[in-house]
Amino acid sequence: MNTNIVRNMILSIVIVFFISPTPFLYPQPPGIGPRPWRDESKCWKASELNLSQEQMKGLDALQQTFFREAQLLRIQLFSKRLELRELLTNPNTKIEAIRTKSAEILDHQAKVEERSIDYLIKVRSLLTQEQLKNWCPESELPTPRRMMHGPESIGPFPPRRPPFQEGTKPE
Repeated sequence: MNTNIVRNMILSIVIVFFISPTPFLYPQPPGIGPRPWRDESKCWKASELNLSQEQMKGLDALQQTFFREAQLLRIQLFSKRLELRELLTNPNTKIEAIRTKSAEILDHQAKVEERSIDYLIKVRSLLTQEQLKNWCPESELPTPRRMMHGPESIGPFPPRRPPFQEGTKPE
């Protein structure tokens, strides 16, 4: 009984060792890897900058408004991407319709970017000069990949390919 426990522990350690990436197995050349954005100090999100009560209330209100608006814009963008996908996979769709839908998506992406910049400008106006020195505006927003491409693009796996069917061309 005791040997089973030891064997399971050793097996678990070996599995964890091979599954998790370690810096010992994959060393990085000097100068590559995460570094602070400015100087040698760490930069922070606005909410981590020891805000006053008034600043915190203002930030909360800005965040709630922005994320509500951003969610609506992301849903609309996702919908437009689905429409483009349908156009691209329909053999009867005219190229002009595909280009028009693509232009709509680009316009919508510009709206998302504009709203994001407006939000960051408003957050900036809440901060003191000292807080601005330690603020990382890029940490305030969702990453573009998650924001622009929807949930199917998140994760370590590439998109699934349909199985090869007889009578079709292999990829």
